[in-house]
Amino acid sequence: MSRLAVIDYGLGNLESLQGALSRLGHASLVTEAPEEIGAAPGIILPGVGAAGAAMRALRSRGLDRVLRQEAGRGKPLLGICLGMQVLFSHSEEGDTPCLGLIPGRVRRFSPGKKVPQIGWNRVEPAAAHPLLDGVAPGSYFYFLNSYYCVPEDPACVTGVSEYGETFCSVLAHGPLCAVQFHPERSGTDGLRLLDNFVKMVFSP
Repeated sequence: MSRLAVIDYGLGNLESLQGALSRLGHASLVTEAPEEIGAAPGIILPGVGAAGAAMRALRSRGLDRVLRQEAGRGKPLLGICLGMQVLFSHSEEGDTPCLGLIPGRVRRFSPGKKVPQIGWNRVEPAAAHPLLDGVAPGSYFYFLNSYYCVPEDPACVTGVSEYGETFCSVLAHGPLCAVQFHPERSGTDGLRLLDNFVKMVFSP
C-alpha cells in the first residue's frame, strides 16, 4: 500500500496526525528521508512553534530543497498550521524568509486581539474545493495561531475565519493545500478534511 509522507522536522504533532490517518484507514510514514518523501504519492507538512525555528529545522535536514522539488513535480501537499505558514514567501514572525511555494506573506493578528488564538473557530467556505467536500459551512475547527496567511492571489483562498479580522484558514494553490487549524484535533470534520485530501492524492 502506498503511504503518505508525514514530514518529521522536529516541530510537528506527528503521533496525533498519524493516529488520525490510521483511524481513517490510510497508511502513512513519518519521515525526513528524501528518498521516502520522493516515493510517497502525497505529503503532509505539519507544524507547531515559530517560523524561524521551522525554517532552520527544514534547512538543516535539506527538507526545504526536497519540498520545493516535490512541489515542482506537482505532488499533492497539505500544510497544517505552521506547516501552512512556511509554504509562503515570508513571515513577519522573526522576519523569516520561508519556502516560497505560495506567493504571499504571513502576518501577526492586529494589536488588541489576544494571541495566540487558542480553541474552536468557524470556517466558512470561500470557494468550492474537494478539500471541503462534506464539510458544512460554519463548521468548527481547532486553532492555535498568532499569525495568519495572506496569499497574493485571492483565488487561492478556499475558506475563511474571523478573529478580529477575516483571514484565510483554508487554501488551495494547484496541488498545494493548506489549513491554519489542526484537522487531527478537530473531530469529525477534521477527519473528513484529512480523508478528502487523501482522496485527492489517489484520485485519477
